[in-house]
Amino acid sequence: MILLSATMAGMLVAAAAAEQAAIVVAAADSPVKIGKATVLTVAGDPPVVLYSATNQTSEDLEQFTVEVFIFDAKGILKTQQMAPGRRTLEAKSTKYSTIVLDGGPVDPAGSIVICINQAQRVNSDDWWRTDLRKAAEAAVPPKKP
Repeated sequence: MILLSATMAGMLVAAAAAEQAAIVVAAADSPVKIGKATVLTVAGDPPVVLYSATNQTSEDLEQFTVEVFIFDAKGILKTQQMAPGRRTLEAKSTKYSTIVLDGGPVDPAGSIVICINQAQRVNSDDWWRTDLRKAAEAAVPPKKP
């Protein structure tokens, strides 16, 4: 029994996730604001970004889309990944969600940038959209070799 407990404790320590803050960029007029965003990495699995998203408006949102930019250790953009649309974000409320970074390799010494790139209000065909690639690149200046 003691051996089993020691083995289980060892497996729990080995499965512990490493945490790294993701960089958040946003358009000034974005209806959704990403709060804290954390990259969680467990050996052998793709990294996952855990983030909070807050509706800045007084209207419910039908959906919004999260985009992630993955940079290597030199600050070069390697992968761009979009999450499937996140559904229903009530007015002035916060929702927590994740995105699995499985669109390509992730350099552990690199940087992860996250943003909201589109949103749609309930009962509307209109979308708020923005392209934040340049802002993401500016947030991760190139590093000297």
